[in-house]
Amino acid sequence: MADITKHTKKSSVLISAAFLMATSAIGPGFLTQTASFTNTLLASFGFVILISILLDIGAQLTIWKVLCAGGMRAQVMANKVIPGAGYVLTSLIVLGGLAFNTGNLAGAGLGLEVLTGWSPKWGAAISAAIALLIFLRKDSLQWMDAFTRVLGLLMIALTVYVVFKASPPLSEALQRTFVPATIDLTAIITLVGGTVGGYISFAGAHRLLDAGLIGKENTAAVGRSAISAILLASVMRVLLFLAALGVVAKGISLGTTNPAAAVFKEAAGAIGYKLFGIVMWCAAITSVVGSAYTSISFLRYNERAETEKSSQKWIVGFVILSLVIFLIWGKPVTVLLLAGAINGFILPVALGIILLAAGQKKIMGDYQHNKWLTLLGVLVLIATLYLSIATLCKLVN
Repeated sequence: MADITKHTKKSSVLISAAFLMATSAIGPGFLTQTASFTNTLLASFGFVILISILLDIGAQLTIWKVLCAGGMRAQVMANKVIPGAGYVLTSLIVLGGLAFNTGNLAGAGLGLEVLTGWSPKWGAAISAAIALLIFLRKDSLQWMDAFTRVLGLLMIALTVYVVFKASPPLSEALQRTFVPATIDLTAIITLVGGTVGGYISFAGAHRLLDAGLIGKENTAAVGRSAISAILLASVMRVLLFLAALGVVAKGISLGTTNPAAAVFKEAAGAIGYKLFGIVMWCAAITSVVGSAYTSISFLRYNERAETEKSSQKWIVGFVILSLVIFLIWGKPVTVLLLAGAINGFILPVALGIILLAAGQKKIMGDYQHNKWLTLLGVLVLIATLYLSIATLCKLVN
């Protein structure tokens, strides 16, 4: 009986980590990017999604497995690889997470405005209060797990309905996924950065570390959880792509103001617009929770009990500060653009550090990272670094 209970708890944590990472990725920017790129690339956006999924899996498998096998958070491991690197990584993650959390609260406010007509600022304040209620509970991790699971499944279910109403050209979408008419490097790096960039790369792995799933004996299960996380986020991405494609295939432009809202409204009318409000709020509030939890986990450099308690206070302060920034500045477009650029570079830098750690016996003990997975990680590092530099040069010119 004890073994069954232990196995059940382990499975639950693995699923929860996958949902935490996936719902952290599925935020307001995720919805907008998917609709916007479909509007410009049409069915060829399927190819962008396919390449980004392969890059995402390569990055996440290495990060999750190495961190859990080593039994330490990313910032701690980074300091062991290059003294001081962990503090630099922490600064980038926390600042980027704060910027995106401000945008997430803006998205939550927009979602509630669609549903209720309330001001986005009131909606953001209410959403922040809900997030705080989760983190202020003694069993906050269990509440966070349940919250992200339920809302993640709700988003997927509602989007399936919109896809059905949009009637997308499935055969064309399938064809262009493998034989694209257009290849957009900016779209690829944007999707990779939005799915596993910044704090998102470490959300699930740090959750597993908090649950005690460490050591090489757990790496197989950790790997499955990482792949599940990417697939969950990718299912939502594909569904949004198909819904948007169904709309633009009819000759309807999604515009630039709020392309994600246009998808739902054009596909399913007034009901669809309300469904957009629900999906937007779910995407935003779960990203608020994921961003706060993961960003503050980077401030923890030891496992003392008082550190555990103080992290809860830091999370509360993080959410409140994000709300204040939004209330004062309004929609943080400039900050979000800057954070997006930073996120594109955080992934190759962080992945490079993790790969260096994977080859050091003094850090990893007797764990040996799979050679093929190492090669895939190196290829992802090179690809994301090249795409990041190419995208930056394109923006400058």
